[in-house]
Amino acid sequence: MGWEVIFWNHTPFDLEAMGYKEIKLKGKARAQTDLLKRAKIEAELDHFTNKFKDPVYQNYKFPGSAKAFKGKIKDGIVSALVSSHKGEKALQRLRNKMKTSERKGDYYKNCRSLLEQEKPDLVFCTNQRPVNAISPLTAAQDLGIPTATFIFSWDNLPKATMVVESDHYFVWSEYMKDELRKYYPFIAESQIQVTGSPQFEPHYDLSLRQSRKEFFGKYGLDLSKKYICFSGDDITTSPDDPEYLNDIAEATRKLNSKGNKLGIIFRRCPVDFSDRFDKVLETNKDLIVSLAPLWKKSGDNWNTVLPTKEDLELQVNTILHSEAVVNVGSSMVFDFAIFGKPCIYLNYEAEKKINPGWSPGKVYNFVHFRSMPTGDEVFWLNSKNEISTKLVEALTNPNEKAQKALEWFKKINKAPADNASGRLWKFINKIN
Repeated sequence: MGWEVIFWNHTPFDLEAMGYKEIKLKGKARAQTDLLKRAKIEAELDHFTNKFKDPVYQNYKFPGSAKAFKGKIKDGIVSALVSSHKGEKALQRLRNKMKTSERKGDYYKNCRSLLEQEKPDLVFCTNQRPVNAISPLTAAQDLGIPTATFIFSWDNLPKATMVVESDHYFVWSEYMKDELRKYYPFIAESQIQVTGSPQFEPHYDLSLRQSRKEFFGKYGLDLSKKYICFSGDDITTSPDDPEYLNDIAEATRKLNSKGNKLGIIFRRCPVDFSDRFDKVLETNKDLIVSLAPLWKKSGDNWNTVLPTKEDLELQVNTILHSEAVVNVGSSMVFDFAIFGKPCIYLNYEAEKKINPGWSPGKVYNFVHFRSMPTGDEVFWLNSKNEISTKLVEALTNPNEKAQKALEWFKKINKAPADNASGRLWKFINKIN
């Protein structure tokens, strides 16, 4: 289409070494802006709670944990801002204050200066969440340069994670478009384009697929076994994952004692580098094969971990050569549905809880699960005693659940799913 793409890179990764044109984005948001962002998220969640008469939005809040005096002062400022900004108009004032705050900083001035020098036709933000994205987009808008942003994940909008404001919004589906209008009524329908999410496109790339023999040989899997994939969550979403993995291993071992030949592939959450699974993996090393995501770590935070092209191949073949996936509320249900594979959602309390205040029921009560057309799109594992039965069901009758999950996927993500990037570029082309 004749576009030149330059990554305005605010990550620790060297994109130039990967063959991409980049300009390093230096600086960060002002401390005042970060406080305003925190207040905006809390105030929006309170607003959603009142507007929709639904307490679930309070579950998206992170409780303050500041112990130092400085941290307590910040928490107090945030609380005061939340109290004084209630209702749509007040929330818009809070959003405007974030932009005003950024305009006072050197980071904004650097962004504006670079934009004046580069004169891009569009500034496209791939994630609506980062506070550090406010200055680049605000500077572009102040200079009359069109801006667009992509809603990062299927669960983001109810969480009030919309930190940036742009001229155009790209969303996964008509369902997400309706969500965006519901939570942010000031955004006009004409500003929103339904593209789908490019994250699912590799599943349709046949060149990434390996034969069962090739994949099993590369990773030491047993060709005589059928494998269940246990897909790990991060420690906040599912602190009891190690206990669940151990439960699945015990049930699998019992099934094998009755003549089955089953194994477990463990794919941990790509940003979970903890040692919390080590004991379970060591105890069950004859049964569980750990295929860790091939992501590159450049820091301690989740947003300093970068996926690699090699991991696309690993993920695709892990799904292709697994019979089903087990997890707590993960969007991996959609990845497996594309391959006609069912998902088993863990939905019982672990015996040895890491966090007494956590429950899988809290996860499934989140707003994005209300998108399930019937609730019958997955196998629900409601007790430890059901594991063997549900595993056998998933292995012997996978098609019905997989087909229903695929219908759910079509609601969440525009079909055909392999053309999201094409649609995205089509709409970018229309902007200019």
